Parts: sequence; structure tokens; C-alpha cells
Amino acid sequence: MAFEYAIALTGGIATGKSTVASLLGLSGLRIIDADKISHTILEAHQKWVKEHFGEMYITPRGKVDRPALGQLVFSNPEKKAELEQFLHPLIRKEIERQSEKQDSFKYPYLIDIPLFFEGNAYNIKDSVVVYTPQEIQLERFMKRNGYTQEESERRIASQMPIDEKKARATWVIDNSQNLKHLQKECYAFVDAIKAKYPAPKK
Repeated sequence: MAFEYAIALTGGIATGKSTVASLLGLSGLRIIDADKISHTILEAHQKWVKEHFGEMYITPRGKVDRPALGQLVFSNPEKKAELEQFLHPLIRKEIERQSEKQDSFKYPYLIDIPLFFEGNAYNIKDSVVVYTPQEIQLERFMKRNGYTQEESERRIASQMPIDEKKARATWVIDNSQNLKHLQKECYAFVDAIKAKYPAPKK
């Protein structure tokens, strides 16, 4: 049975989830990355992208132009729904496959799912949210991606508000300060997992 020992790792755009995933991985926690899985699946279905969205979303080197496709789907709800309806069942199937393998170790592991609360598609009891106040989230997103404030706000608004995710989480990792503070937050979370679950038998 999938997800028996899973903990959902989630957050919002530009809250620092990828950095947290790296830090937690370095601390010894095993992680399934839904974003990487989705990118792999999208690349494997270039023909479908070309047929449904057009040749302009394929680069001259034959790769899916993810930034351009992102611009399209974030400004067109119908196209976004079409892409999600195609991708999400394939992503879920691969996550389930990897989850069943991880469950065999009988110890908690993370599944990095950006839209965990929005999708409500995974029967995972515990979650950890990477939290950044919304004003810092917007500032970081604009700086990182170079989008206008209007475009940045539209993308952030496409997700559940980060404060609502924080309220739903089992654990919260605060990323409102600097890297040193974030490292301490990650170590505290790892300690909480170790305290809650006995070490797996070897």
C-alpha cells in the first residue's frame, strides 16, 4: 500500500521548498520529488504537447519549452486544466510506484508535492509546510524569476494562500529569515521525526 510512511513536503511558489528538500536530503531523509517526475513525464510526451498546444512550445532542440508553456497555462485556465488532466494521473502513478518501494523500509520519507493541499489527491496523513510570509514570497519570486509584480501575483494567487497551508500542516519549517535560520529549522524537523519514529531495523 502506497503512502503508509509518507510525509508530504509542500509550500508555495518561492517559499524555498527546493532548498529545504536539499537540506533534509543531506540530513538523511529520503525524498520523492513530484516536480522532477512531472518534468520527466512532460519531456517524454513532447508529441502530445505539440499536438495539443502547438509547435511553438517545443524548442529547436526538441525539448518542451516549459517557461513558454507555463506562461500559457497560468494565463489560460482551460489550457491549465487540459495539461493537468493529462499529466496528473501519470505523475500519481509514478509517485505511487516509488512510494511503495519506500514504504518497504518502514520508516518515514518525504514526497515533495507542490500542490498537495490544492489537489487533495494523495491519502497522506502528515505534512510539513515550508512557510514564508506572502510579502516576502512575492519579493523573492519577482527577484528570482524577473516577472512583473502583476504576473508574480497571478502565479502566487493560483495556489492556496501560504497562511492557510501553514494552518493545515502537521509541521512548519519557517523560511522567513536567512539560510542559517532555515538550517536550524530543518534540523529541528529532522529531530522531531527521529523522536516520533523509532529507527528502522537493519
